[in-house]
Amino acid sequence: MQRPGKGKTPRRPGPKKASNTERDPVGVYCRIRPLGSEDEECCVEMISSTTIQLHAPDGLKANRNGEYKETQYSFKKVFGINTTQLELFEDVAKPLVEDLIHCKNGLLFTYGVTGSGKTFTMTGSPGEGGLLPRSLDMIFNSIGPFQAKRFVFKPDDKNGMEIQSQVDALLERQKRDSQQAVPKTPSSRQKPDPEFADMISPDEACKSENVDEDGCYGVFVSYIEIYNNYIYDLLEDAPYDPIRPKWLGGSTPVRSNEPPQSKILREDQNHNMYVAGCTEVEVKSTEEAFEVFWKGQKKRRIANTQLNRESSRSHSVFTIKLAQAPLDADGDHILQDKNQVNVSQLCLVDLAGSERTNRTRAEGSRLREAGNINQSLMTLRTCIEVLRENQMCGTNKMVPYRDSKVTHLFKNYFDGEGKVRMIVCVNPNADDYEETVLVMRFAEMTQEVEVARPVDRPICGLAPGRRHRNQAFRDELSRRLEERGGPSNAVDDRVLMTQLIESLPDLPTCELVDPADDQTLPRMIEVLERRHQIRQMMTEQFNKTANTVKSMLQQFDSQLSAKDYFLHDQQSKLNEKDKVILSQKTEIERLEKKSKTLEYKIDILQKTTDMYEQDKRALQQELQTREHRLQSELSERKRMEQRMQGAVTDTRLKWEKECERRVNAKQLEMQNKLWVKDEKLKQLKAIVTESSSGGSAPTERPEKPERPSRERDRNIQQKRSPSPSPLPALPVHPKHRRSHSAGGEKWVDHKPPSNLELDTVMQPIIPNAIKVSTPSEKALSKCHKYVLRHQELASDGEIETKLIKGDVFKTRSGGQAVQFTDIETLKQVCPLAPSRKRRSGSAEGPAEGEDIENRAPAASTNSSHGYQKRRKP
Repeated sequence: MQRPGKGKTPRRPGPKKASNTERDPVGVYCRIRPLGSEDEECCVEMISSTTIQLHAPDGLKANRNGEYKETQYSFKKVFGINTTQLELFEDVAKPLVEDLIHCKNGLLFTYGVTGSGKTFTMTGSPGEGGLLPRSLDMIFNSIGPFQAKRFVFKPDDKNGMEIQSQVDALLERQKRDSQQAVPKTPSSRQKPDPEFADMISPDEACKSENVDEDGCYGVFVSYIEIYNNYIYDLLEDAPYDPIRPKWLGGSTPVRSNEPPQSKILREDQNHNMYVAGCTEVEVKSTEEAFEVFWKGQKKRRIANTQLNRESSRSHSVFTIKLAQAPLDADGDHILQDKNQVNVSQLCLVDLAGSERTNRTRAEGSRLREAGNINQSLMTLRTCIEVLRENQMCGTNKMVPYRDSKVTHLFKNYFDGEGKVRMIVCVNPNADDYEETVLVMRFAEMTQEVEVARPVDRPICGLAPGRRHRNQAFRDELSRRLEERGGPSNAVDDRVLMTQLIESLPDLPTCELVDPADDQTLPRMIEVLERRHQIRQMMTEQFNKTANTVKSMLQQFDSQLSAKDYFLHDQQSKLNEKDKVILSQKTEIERLEKKSKTLEYKIDILQKTTDMYEQDKRALQQELQTREHRLQSELSERKRMEQRMQGAVTDTRLKWEKECERRVNAKQLEMQNKLWVKDEKLKQLKAIVTESSSGGSAPTERPEKPERPSRERDRNIQQKRSPSPSPLPALPVHPKHRRSHSAGGEKWVDHKPPSNLELDTVMQPIIPNAIKVSTPSEKALSKCHKYVLRHQELASDGEIETKLIKGDVFKTRSGGQAVQFTDIETLKQVCPLAPSRKRRSGSAEGPAEGEDIENRAPAASTNSSHGYQKRRKP
């Protein structure tokens, strides 16, 4: 048999979030307490109203640089040692009390090292009341005349409030009075507890001016402590069972020594955390509220340690809960609607101080208490760190609120249910320097956390000023009754009774001395009858007056009903007008939103237009710049073309003349060669003829053809001197060295791209060569020889080409290397250039002829060792 499957439990809706997106940072304040004695070393210095500076004490080790590190920390405001409790209250707690009266929650807690003045800041001392009594005093000074009667507001044990009628509240009050076993004596009421007497002087009383007079208020307080991560109610009375008392081994009963039961945290319907079963006491005055606080304060756990004689061993939370409900339309009674009740609360938290066990020398239970205190404070730091990381980095990490009762109880405040304020108390003693540094870091981190701003509660739809109008109506009614002779509250009932008795006839003497007296009794009967008649007349007059008053009341009721009808009619018209106004406001808001949207679009279009205009101007400017540049380039190009045309023309004429000169020189050279050959043949023929004929006459030598002079261009014709007689020996030829590039090896012909083309007749031609502009390992691996064509400018201004040759061999690492072995120089000389070497002589003609003869053959002779002059035969 199969069991039917269980349905899933529906998921609870998540906690409500603030509808607004505005956030406020956590307000962190700093208060510096005075030193215990003048001999103590101070490590805290107040630089400004928002900044303090920490100095490392003399006994602390220096940092790595050998200098003492000084750090500064900023707060919303810093309070020095001369700050009074009133100044601290006005800057820190007064805004929270203002928000409490205006239906907004608040959280204020003190934080610091043990013995730094947290409890004094929160509670104070006689004559110097702390934040807690001053907050209570400001609340009752503000709402005192508008408080509801006791038990009109009643807690529903689920973190909410109920409204009771006047009759139910009266029964509750009578029940409470009957349950009090020992009522207070008048003397005890007149003498307040000296421990909280004179906490606040009348001159320092504060009051909120913006209080809604058309509402009724009720104040409830509760006081708990969190000890060893357990919650205890400090206002709970330990029950005593008279039937089953405890015994101490003998016959002595023990009454109420049982330890109190811890409380648990629960979540209400609005997902707010509260302490279930916590005692909430309704108070009507500052003295009564502080008396309740002091009752719980006496139960709080404190102990004596090495650092503080009265060290708090638990976190205390004093909650002030303010219930508000509007009056009805008449302004006479509270509106009996639970949905119209607004409950706001202000939590004043005194955190236990963080401490180090090696300094407090705690043992046993004190050691366990210190561990739990430090653990709860560490959890608070962790929650603040995660909140800051989620807000600054955009992460969604889970905040560990449930790890500690302190953070779990106040999680709603960090989720946007009210303002959060923290007072960091600092002891400037140098012994607390290291703990103070940790406190400062936590405070600095807390300031970076932002809390959502609480939203305003909805306003009641009833017309304002109802209480004032009701009171004015009552005063006017009393005045009119007095004018018409009606009863006045100013006349006492005893005076009216005395006057009434005196208006009746006096009674005669009623003594009967003689039994036969027949006049006393008839006289008494007559007086009594007369008094009876007067009484009847007074009764009739009273009835007439009563009827008159009744008619007047009926008239007033009719007038009041007419006024009510008129007011109802006016209210309906006002509601209609409100609807029209609301619709008009909605339309106005819609139009405003539309207008804002259009303005935003116009701004965007305007910005876009401005951007396009800027781009247009920039492009136009760039276009003009480019046009100017183009025109300048065109003009420069034209000038360059003109210069180049002139240079080309000059060069062409120059090279035409040079070519003509070279052709003439070549012809002359060939003629010289032919002449030399003819001379040799003639000499040979002469020798042969002389040997055969034995002395025949010598034949005539033909003249050597004239060589054209270099001054041909100048139109100066000069005759060449006759050449000397030929030598009998053959001419000696210079040593000829053949280039290694003519072999059958493979070459790498490296010609850089920067080399110029000279268009010379003689060019180095290398067969089996790989021509490259940049040498590479791949090309070198395929060849055995390497040649580099290098051009440079010679001393005479002509371009000189060097062929740098070398052998290619492999290296040990597998690469290629070149070892240079030879250099060939190729040089081009202009024949029109003046000669650097001139021979001295008396005649100008032979020197010039010899110079021409030496330079002419050099134009076509290239060798690996330079230029060689050709000798005449």
